[in-house]
Amino acid sequence: MAGLVDTYGWEIEAYAPVHREEWDAFALAARNSVFLFRRGYMDYHSDRFRDRSLMARRRGRLLALLPANLTDDGVLHSHSGLTYGGWILPEKHLDAEDVLSLFHAAAAYCRNHGIKAVDYKPLPWIYARRPSQEDLYALYRLGATPSGAQVSSTIDYRDPGTFNTLMRRHLRKADALGPVIGETGDVPAFHRLLEECLRERHAVAPVHSLAELTLLRDRFPQNIRLFTASLDGEPQAGVCMYLTDTVAHAQYIATTPRGRKLNLLTPLFHYLIELYSATHRYFDFGTSNEEGGLVLNAGLLRQKSSYGATATIYSRYLLTL
Repeated sequence: MAGLVDTYGWEIEAYAPVHREEWDAFALAARNSVFLFRRGYMDYHSDRFRDRSLMARRRGRLLALLPANLTDDGVLHSHSGLTYGGWILPEKHLDAEDVLSLFHAAAAYCRNHGIKAVDYKPLPWIYARRPSQEDLYALYRLGATPSGAQVSSTIDYRDPGTFNTLMRRHLRKADALGPVIGETGDVPAFHRLLEECLRERHAVAPVHSLAELTLLRDRFPQNIRLFTASLDGEPQAGVCMYLTDTVAHAQYIATTPRGRKLNLLTPLFHYLIELYSATHRYFDFGTSNEEGGLVLNAGLLRQKSSYGATATIYSRYLLTL
């Protein structure tokens, strides 16, 4: 779809497969990008979402990307298949005034193409290599309204919290059982553990099928890693880690009934927190919400907090055009 050069000097155009290499090269170098924004990750579920990612140029130079999809109601979502998104920005020389003008240009592009609103999920600040919240100022200036807020639980390695008394007790008892803790390459076994846990506890299936998790792990072996705690040769607890430049994030957490009874997640998380303390700034346990933040799973939040984590907000905004 043809771009439009606006009064701010921006040319906004829709992403097409011909742009794949250019997109990935920019995403790799950006100051607020993660591996989930590369096309090899985003496109794995292209059959479920109508991609309408945007690319923004000035004088022919690519300066910003927006992972996005379009729904039949005329809403542009930053991207429905991702937990967070927002404009991906270059390493330097693009300030808040530039990003404000980018938002104006993108809004004009959307109106010209029949898009009625933008559902915008900014990147949580812990995932950026450098401060990159210019988009929040632009959203305020354009009158966007908050439409969601989820509470994630994060350990800052520069000033980490500690396990509370109960978790220290669980750790001692679980360690005495001698669980074997480490990384696993057995994706089917891990997915089976995850599938059974989610079905038993929540009557849902994993977001990623076995084929999808295998595909993504094969494409991003340094970013997606699986860990288990086993007893008697059988995995009783498991965590799928998503590793970005700054954050070690627990994407999936699963236990068997025996694993829960013996509190085997505690030594597994103790192992993982220690493992990534030398390579990452933050350890993020993920959110404890449903329905965009309206429902808080207080028990799950309390468990994550007991490991020494405190709150990071995953926010969401609606910009009506």
